[in-house]
Amino acid sequence: MNTIIKLIITAVVAYLLPNILSGVHVTTFSAAIIFAIVLGLLNLFVKPILDLFSFPITLLTLGLFALVINAIIILLADYFTDGIQIEGFWWAIIFSIALSIITSILENIFINKE
Repeated sequence: MNTIIKLIITAVVAYLLPNILSGVHVTTFSAAIIFAIVLGLLNLFVKPILDLFSFPITLLTLGLFALVINAIIILLADYFTDGIQIEGFWWAIIFSIALSIITSILENIFINKE
């Protein structure tokens, strides 16, 4: 049940963030749901591989390279999803930071820690 709640929270935030960020465009809420599913799958399967291979660079940059990896994952999810358009790498970084912060806050509010 928590997975479905996290998916809905991510979709809602991804749907509403383009109202604030001019470089991100989401056409429909169904596109945001598909984006959230694709993002979750990429975070599950691709991100650990990227984290493993980029560990030395991440260590050298004191963790800042993790932002680059998150932006790459966001751009991959954008590539695989119709109805979402992110206008470049910097918008992907800003979108990933905002998405992470807002979803973390909302998950702490809405998900039970039983």
